[in-house]
Amino acid sequence: MSDRIRSAASGTAVKQNPLSREERSACGKSARAKAPRSCHAVWEAPAGRSDPLDLLEEQAQTRVPDLVPIRYGRMLVSPFAYHRGVALPMASDLAATTDCGLEVQLCGDAHLANFGMFGSPERHLFFDVNDFDETSPGPWEWDVKRLAASLEVAGRENDFSDRKRTDVVLGAARSYRRTMREFAGMSMLDVWYAHLDVDTLLPQFRSLLDPKKTPSVWRAINEARAHDSHQAYDKLTQLVSDQPRIISDPPLIVPIEEFGDDLASAAGFPSVDAMIGAYRSTLPPDRQHLLEQYRFVQLARKVVGVGSVGTDTWIVLLLDHAHNSPVFLQIKEAEASVLERFTSASAFSNHGHRVVAGQRLMQAASDILLGWERAFSAGRQRDYYFRQLRDWKGSADVAGMTPPGMQLWGQMCGWTLARAHARTGDRIAIAAYLGRSDTFDRALAAFSRAYADQNERDYQALKEAVRAGRIVAQSLP
Repeated sequence: MSDRIRSAASGTAVKQNPLSREERSACGKSARAKAPRSCHAVWEAPAGRSDPLDLLEEQAQTRVPDLVPIRYGRMLVSPFAYHRGVALPMASDLAATTDCGLEVQLCGDAHLANFGMFGSPERHLFFDVNDFDETSPGPWEWDVKRLAASLEVAGRENDFSDRKRTDVVLGAARSYRRTMREFAGMSMLDVWYAHLDVDTLLPQFRSLLDPKKTPSVWRAINEARAHDSHQAYDKLTQLVSDQPRIISDPPLIVPIEEFGDDLASAAGFPSVDAMIGAYRSTLPPDRQHLLEQYRFVQLARKVVGVGSVGTDTWIVLLLDHAHNSPVFLQIKEAEASVLERFTSASAFSNHGHRVVAGQRLMQAASDILLGWERAFSAGRQRDYYFRQLRDWKGSADVAGMTPPGMQLWGQMCGWTLARAHARTGDRIAIAAYLGRSDTFDRALAAFSRAYADQNERDYQALKEAVRAGRIVAQSLP
């Protein structure tokens, strides 16, 4: 892996490249000598490969103990559910593969369920990456390979034919390659402004967006605007003595009062008001003013996701002083990125700050209430980032995707990753490396098939570990 040029101020993977456009293009083409595009087809478990279960158990050591069985239970649902939870094992595997030495700000967990719709500050509906827990600089290939493998795994789960699964992966790879080449010809400012605006129905994908052929994607777009703080308020609260209170649904949702006097086992924050006040200071002045219009009502622990289960995650209900209009914030623990042990340590002293900075670098527009803080909780110091719990968020139902729907989704994901990588890496060199032919696309399809086979073997190993009693899993309705 090439030496990394890191900026402590921004955490980006590369600084401004002083080379000319022609020199950068030549660097990209010369990288094929180190890593021929066809080499990306190869996946073979290396000798001494780290046991994925060992890595998962290592992660569990820093998580809330009574929630870890829920994580395993969710991963047992299917090979795709398992794949969602193995960002660390797959990062370990990808570190053993060849990369061309060109680096970007990575999502770090770029499977297809970590993309979706969200509301921009201007109240447009954008499609973008929506999970940044693992964001860190690294080889651009790692994000693309995790996305491609997830499409193959999900296609198998949906009983797509071999040909249709290959078409889905080829479509995503082609979308990434062609988009990167398009961005290579654009100014950086134009790249920075580029986004997929759902309100214009993504003109380059319009022919694939159809309520009959792609129903899951169609529903996700149409329903996204309803997923806001008001919808969360209706779903997650009830009136008790005319006061809104977060519902109790243990172990998935547990209001702070139910932890009793021993809050050290739950949230050891000196006070929620102090925690929110410290977080507020990480926001720009206008956002600080906005947040000051709200008062704290209640805090609850809420389990989210698959890979994130067991991290210290909370929701906060706020109401504005004038109209009692609700806002739900999510407070989510940020541990070291799973990529760091295979790349280098974060430039940020607070991993919540790392997540926020990475999200702002990669997304076209980010949550206006995105911030971070540090607190002592559950017996140790933890880093957190804050965001709105729901802000026009929508993600397609993977299990309900038709082949055209997954192909559409994969192409949108490929476009989005290319845009994010073009913002933070050398788009001209990467585009030159990828070239005009489909050599890389076909290699990625072959890798995805091989890694999906590996994923199935690892999933079976998890099932066997549960049967043998090595791992305790809890299934919830």
